Amino acid sequence: MGVETEFGVAAYDGASQVLTPEEVARYLFRPVVAAHRSSNVFTENASRLYLDVGSHPEYATAECDSLSQLLAYDKAGERIFHRLSQQCDEALRADGFNGSTYLFKNNVDSRGNSYGAHENYLVSRELALKSFGEQLLPFLITRQLICGAGKIAAGRFVISQRADQVWEGVSSATTRTRPIINTRDEPHADSHRFRRMHVIVGDSNMSEPTFALKVGSMLLVIEMLEAGFDLPEMELADPISHIRDIAADPTGATELTLAAGGTITALEVQQRTLETAKRWLAQRPDEGTPNEEMARIVDLWERVLEAIATQDFSGVDTEIDWVIKRKLLTQFKDRLGCDWDHPKLAQIDLTYHDIHPQRGLFYLLQHRGLAARWVDDAAIEHAVTHPPATTRAAVRGAFLDAVREAALSHNVDWVHLKVNRPEPRTVELPDPFAASSDTATDLIRWVQSQKG
Repeated sequence: MGVETEFGVAAYDGASQVLTPEEVARYLFRPVVAAHRSSNVFTENASRLYLDVGSHPEYATAECDSLSQLLAYDKAGERIFHRLSQQCDEALRADGFNGSTYLFKNNVDSRGNSYGAHENYLVSRELALKSFGEQLLPFLITRQLICGAGKIAAGRFVISQRADQVWEGVSSATTRTRPIINTRDEPHADSHRFRRMHVIVGDSNMSEPTFALKVGSMLLVIEMLEAGFDLPEMELADPISHIRDIAADPTGATELTLAAGGTITALEVQQRTLETAKRWLAQRPDEGTPNEEMARIVDLWERVLEAIATQDFSGVDTEIDWVIKRKLLTQFKDRLGCDWDHPKLAQIDLTYHDIHPQRGLFYLLQHRGLAARWVDDAAIEHAVTHPPATTRAAVRGAFLDAVREAALSHNVDWVHLKVNRPEPRTVELPDPFAASSDTATDLIRWVQSQKG
C-alpha cells in the first residue's frame, strides 16, 4: 500500500503574495533539478517526488506493508518538502525576494481548486474491481465521519475537504469526474497477480491517529471482502448523492437510501462495519499490520463513533482532525463573537495545514500535547533517508544509492531499474512484497564495479 499527497504552495511577505504558485514551485524544485536534472525523481527513501499538474508538489510514498510504516513514510514526505522549502526561502532571498514559502497539506485552495490525497491498495487480480469497489462505497462515503480533515465552506463547518469534489462512485476517470475509486488498471506490479485499487475520496491528514484510522479501517474492510467474510448488506441506491450531506452533518444522522428499500443512517453504516471488523479481528491472521496495532484501530474507531452518537467529543478531541480543528475554530469563533465566514477563522483553517514544524498550527497543538501521536519522531526521521526494509522499495533504494554514487545514467520507476550507460541493463521487480532480488543484487554489484 502507499499514499500520494499533493501540497498547496505559496510564498508570502506578510499578507502579500510574493510569487505565483507556479513560480514558487519552480524555486522549490531547483535543488531537485540541479541534482537529478528532473523534477520527477525517486528519493533516497525510494519514494517518488515530483511536480504535478497545476504546480502542486507531490510525494508518493514507497511501497509499505504495515500501517505504522506507511504513516512514518507519509510524515517523512512532509519533512522532505519542509527542507526543500527552507532552501527555497534562501534562494528567494538571494534573488531579492522577501517572505517565506508555505506548504499546505490540505485539499482545497481559497479559489475552490481541489488537489488530492490518494490511497493505493494492492488487491488480487482475481477480484472484479468494479463490483468490489461498489461493495466498498457505503463504507467509503461515510468514512469521512471518522477521518475527515474538516473545513469552513459556504458559511458553515463541514467534516470533509474532498466530499464536495467527488462526482462518481467507481470510474476510470481521475480529474474529469473525480470518482471515489479509480479503476484505471495500473498495478505497478505483476498484472497477472495484482490490481491496484486507487482511492481518491479521502482527505489529507495532519493528525497521525486520524491517518492511521483512515488507512487501518480501510485495510480491515478490504481484508474482509477478500476473505469472503460476511459483511452486512448495505448497498445504496445512489451512493454519491449522499456524500455532501454527510459532510455537513457531524451527527451522522444523514439518511441513506438502500438499494433494497428502506434507509440507514451514515453513523449506522460505520457502526455495522465496525462490529463486523471486530469479529474479523478475532480470527484475522497476524500478518502485515500486526493484530495488536489493528486492535488500536478498532478501539479508536469505536471511540469516534461513540463520540458522534453522544456528541461528546472529549474522548477523541486530540486524535481526529476534524474534531481537533472544529474545537479550535469554535473557541476563536466564540471569542470573536463572529459567524463562520469571518476571515480570521479562514486563516486558522488554512494555517492548521501548514507543514512547517515550528509555525504550522497543527504542530503547535502537537507540541503542546493537544494533538496525539501514533509513531515517534525517530521512525519518521529514519524514513526520510531509508527505504522500507520489508518491501520492493528496499531494492530500489539500494540501486539508487549505487548508481548515484557511481554517477551512472539511469532510469527508475515503480517496477524497473535501468542503467543506461556504459551499456543498457534492466531489472524488473514485479513483486512489491519481495524485499530482495538476486538479479537486482547482481546489477548493483556491477554498478559498484564501475566506480572510478
